[in-house]
Amino acid sequence: MGNARSRKIADRIQVIVAEMLERRIKDPRLGFVTVTEVRVTGDNQHATIFYTVLGEETEVEASAAALESAKGLLRSEVAKQLGMRLSPTLEFVRDALPETARHLDEVLAAARASDEAVAAQRAGATYASEEDPYRKPREVVEESDSPEAEVGDDEDDERE
Repeated sequence: MGNARSRKIADRIQVIVAEMLERRIKDPRLGFVTVTEVRVTGDNQHATIFYTVLGEETEVEASAAALESAKGLLRSEVAKQLGMRLSPTLEFVRDALPETARHLDEVLAAARASDEAVAAQRAGATYASEEDPYRKPREVVEESDSPEAEVGDDEDDERE
């Protein structure tokens, strides 16, 4: 969907399909379906409709079958309301975003629990030797009290 016209068509198809599913499609197999996104090809000939269904796997499968059987009615209503010369074909695809988000939440919860376990182990821990066991470079102390430094300073003063 590169151009603005395709985006507008996709947005309009999303609204039309959502209203149709809410008001006109009376299939008992149709569960709580939410149209999440619509993508239209560049030539506006094909629309992919992403949807989610709230419920168990059997309700999801029944809703998918209901959407497939209502595809013709939905396409004719989309064509009528869009007023385009050629109406786009509709394809319904179950949106995997909620499952992916749920999986990421589970992974983040497991990481958080692991971090808390490590922090609990660290709370009572002590150092094996010193606090900072790594070697450090020697610090060179320059002495300004040596007579050689004073001689060098006098020579610099004489040149100026």
